[in-house]
Amino acid sequence: MVDVRRVKLPGVGVLHTFVTDDGGKVGVIAHRSGHSDLITFADDDAGPEGDKVSLRLNEDEAHTLAELLGGTQITESLTSLDQIPGLSIDWFTVDYEDHIAGQALGNPADRGVVGLTVVAVVRGEAANPAPAPDFKVFPGDTLVVAGSPEKVARAFHFFRTGEKRANDGPPGL
Repeated sequence: MVDVRRVKLPGVGVLHTFVTDDGGKVGVIAHRSGHSDLITFADDDAGPEGDKVSLRLNEDEAHTLAELLGGTQITESLTSLDQIPGLSIDWFTVDYEDHIAGQALGNPADRGVVGLTVVAVVRGEAANPAPAPDFKVFPGDTLVVAGSPEKVARAFHFFRTGEKRANDGPPGL
């Protein structure tokens, strides 16, 4: 079986890559918008002059290519990677009316949500990984958070309203 590497690209989608027997690399960027980029390139020994090809596919074309290549095997393997018990990774896009808009990100633990991490803030085409508590959040930013599903929901409620939920209880819950 081919070893497929999977990397989440916050605000973009997911990159899947593998190395072929002849040393070439194949990658697919599955964008959140539904389209995909098929990328092929030579190994690192070919240097910057190595052959590279990129092809943009719409959702229908990507499904057709997957069917032609027998995509069900890889899909089943990758689906199991998303099933980590107790972990939710989600995106929160900041609107003008949200409480967090124009505010410093702060520390989720200071707001009663221990065990939640803001992994990155995506602004435009740039990602700001592991933002500091004083990082100012603006409308249009996308916050990438990780934690239990309950903690993610609590954080999103706070980002939206500025209020802690009545059942937040002591830190760590």
